[in-house]
Amino acid sequence: MATAIIPTNLVEVIASEMAVGVDRAVECWMSQIEHALTDVHLTSLGRLNAVREILDEYKHLTGKVQLQDRGSSALLERSADAMVSVRG
Repeated sequence: MATAIIPTNLVEVIASEMAVGVDRAVECWMSQIEHALTDVHLTSLGRLNAVREILDEYKHLTGKVQLQDRGSSALLERSADAMVSVRG
């Protein structure tokens, strides 16, 4: 019978993989926004519309109608702090 090797701290491994996935997703969205804002072929209004399209696509893909306001950033900061403490 085969024995599976389980990491000593499975939660840490899973959290690390999740953090990498989130980082990649954010990097992708930021890259798209940066491209829209620096596209020399677009007017200022065209750039704004391009960013709006990226935002609309994000909302569509995530099923969100409205994003959380900036006041909820404290929750995100606490979550980030918790991730750092899990990593050590």
